[in-house]
Amino acid sequence: MVGPCHDPAVSIRVLLVDDQALVRAGFVMVLSAQPDMTVVGEAGDGAQALTLLDQVTADVVVMDIRMPVMDGVEATRRICADPGGPRVLVLTTFDTDDDAFAALQAGASAFLLKNSPPEQLLEAIRTVAAGESVVAPRVTRALLDRFAGQLTLPGRADERLSALTEREREVLELVATGRSNAEIAGRLHVAESTVKTHFGRILAKLELRDRVHAVVFAYEIGLVKPGP
Repeated sequence: MVGPCHDPAVSIRVLLVDDQALVRAGFVMVLSAQPDMTVVGEAGDGAQALTLLDQVTADVVVMDIRMPVMDGVEATRRICADPGGPRVLVLTTFDTDDDAFAALQAGASAFLLKNSPPEQLLEAIRTVAAGESVVAPRVTRALLDRFAGQLTLPGRADERLSALTEREREVLELVATGRSNAEIAGRLHVAESTVKTHFGRILAKLELRDRVHAVVFAYEIGLVKPGP
């Protein structure tokens, strides 16, 4: 599997995973009409998706959560276990779905409601392909607040956190409380570019993919507590 870095001059390669053939057909129509997207395959469940990824190259996997044989959460976990694998955008029925929470824990870079308009799906795919997360930090926090009791500590949490400087730890905490780069810059009285530099180092040191996973990590280690 190849990494998620995307060259704007190259078509974004998308793998569609949904157990409903009509849903996949609709997605294919929408995505194929875009000059910067190519559908490289379709799968009816998570197991088929994993098999396909051994045969085709994808930048983004659009993954339904509830499917037979292997659901989207387990498939996402296996795909994201490969550091060089494609990014995963999961589709859910409710934005406070416990499966959406599980998918974020498993490594998904985004989740969207299944009834989102096509333009939102297209924007999300482009954003994820560019290496960013789609879920707004405050939405992520609301989701984590609801399911925080299910969080488990990763084995290397303390060791990884100790690698951060005091300022990087401060930035991580502010990111996890839902603040944007601009808001963090104002709070710390630094340039927004400085915040971006700090956050890039945080992701590298903690071996995290994006902003969503930084928020999840902060909750897992207790750096941020559930609440307003």
